[in-house]
Amino acid sequence: MPASDEGDSRVVPHSGCADNASVSLVHAAVDAHAADWVVEGVRDDFDCTVGGLVPAVFGRYARVFHPASRDERLGDESIEVRWADVASANNLMMHPAAEWGSLTGSWQIDGQPDLWDHPPRLGQLPQRLAEHLAEALAPFAERTDRCFFGVWEGWGTPSALILFKQGTPEAEQRQAYESANAEIRTQRGFLDGAPTFTLPHRGMHLLEGPLSAISAFYENHRNPPSLWWPEDRAWCVATDIDLMSTYVGGSADAIQALLSNEQIEALAVPIEQSLTWEADTINPLPKPPS
Repeated sequence: MPASDEGDSRVVPHSGCADNASVSLVHAAVDAHAADWVVEGVRDDFDCTVGGLVPAVFGRYARVFHPASRDERLGDESIEVRWADVASANNLMMHPAAEWGSLTGSWQIDGQPDLWDHPPRLGQLPQRLAEHLAEALAPFAERTDRCFFGVWEGWGTPSALILFKQGTPEAEQRQAYESANAEIRTQRGFLDGAPTFTLPHRGMHLLEGPLSAISAFYENHRNPPSLWWPEDRAWCVATDIDLMSTYVGGSADAIQALLSNEQIEALAVPIEQSLTWEADTINPLPKPPS
């Protein structure tokens, strides 16, 4: 799976001030030993199965599908669109190994009228979904005040792109950019100072904090974690940078909680399930994604 090391641009509305209250929620782990079980638990090499992402130590596993979205025609809001709805609309079958290209007929199309306008988010768990996952998994950890978060080291340094109201003075715009860029530099230094661990083809910075800190990763130009788990290792959430889905390992009860949660589109999967674009052997296979 290809990976990009280029910086990205974050579009944020101008609010006139920066909120740093959430910075203290997470901090660099003392060392990388808390991730040893993850390193030892995943496959020795990235074999493109669930076991190459999530430690092969759990009773059950689930695949969580990142939603597509449809623009609200009369406003700025977007509507989440489930993979199952896309499959149904296209007379195809939704199942645990379904792939987006198979459900839409191509990896190249950028929408289907009145169905979806934007594809599922690639490589990052959307914030709303991350928060629902945290809420659903919290009861199955002995404590939620100490969790660990692995942030992919290849995200690079983002650049801020800020939206201003028409007529905003230049001095105010300049100050907003300076504040945003200072926050980005702070976060870059924060990550660079954290211990690291390595999974097959993926280097990670290791941070720690309460489970509630998952929301903080989506604020002020931060990148969400690719891996997160509680101190007691009751479950583990993994989002690979090249995938439109997130995978979770946990107890039978924890996984059932995800499968029965109406806010989460998830299906049970075996540890050996393939993660590649051609994994869907039920629906027609499209051309490889470019």
